[in-house]
Amino acid sequence: MTVEFFGVRGMGQIGGLNKISRTGEAQKSAKTEGKEGASFSSALQGATAAQAAGKTEDPDRAARVQELKAQVASGQYEPDLNKVASKLLQFLVEG
Repeated sequence: MTVEFFGVRGMGQIGGLNKISRTGEAQKSAKTEGKEGASFSSALQGATAAQAAGKTEDPDRAARVQELKAQVASGQYEPDLNKVASKLLQFLVEG
């Protein structure tokens, strides 16, 4: 049974309005997710391409990385802490 009060029907109309707003919210979130997904996908593709390019470019760099990994594994790696600190400060000031 529906009661009409000043031209407004009872719970039927209120429930209908809530359903419409929820559908609108779902559509908005779907649109937003689509945009975020596209930017994430393109960023991921860019990172993958950069990683693949880095692996094939410089054999000298790859040899140096392997040398440093061996030093770290054996416990013989001793970085210059002044250089590390200056690069860190430079990064923090510029970034």
